[in-house]
Amino acid sequence: MRTEFTWVGGRSSVDFTATLGKREQTPFERIPETDDLARWFEESGLTKEAPAVTPAVRGTAIELREALYRLFTGTAVTADVGVVNRWSSRRLPGPRLTPELGLEPAPLDATDLLSTLARDAIELLTGPYADRIRACASDDCSLLFVDTSRPGRRRWCSMNTCGARAKMSTYRAVD
Repeated sequence: MRTEFTWVGGRSSVDFTATLGKREQTPFERIPETDDLARWFEESGLTKEAPAVTPAVRGTAIELREALYRLFTGTAVTADVGVVNRWSSRRLPGPRLTPELGLEPAPLDATDLLSTLARDAIELLTGPYADRIRACASDDCSLLFVDTSRPGRRRWCSMNTCGARAKMSTYRAVD
């Protein structure tokens, strides 16, 4: 069965934490196989083609994902900072010049993409939206999102799912 991914976080590093679903209830892995992680990279838009992913890279990706989740939720341990820094400090291939003097992005492998996620997380955690990383207010959802709304009071990962269910529940309770 092919797992569907969730894209409500607003940043690739936040969306990556959603590859473990229902954290607070009955957790389920959305990237149980190396091919699933490769597909996540492609569907996330970080790369045009799914990269080759080894079991070892998948294991370190999960380690990075969990460090990011703890950093985003304020429950990090010292080692989490080291995990993110280790990935963010990796050298990435530079852009390429085409024969027509155009710009072509360098192809990125799976480890390069993990480095990109770590850099995105650092940018988020040190930027203007650092205090706007939220967990969905729904009791049966543990997704994170970046609240970019002007007032900064967004409560739901998505108004189409959790927000709509909460509003319907409130409406039914009034009847």
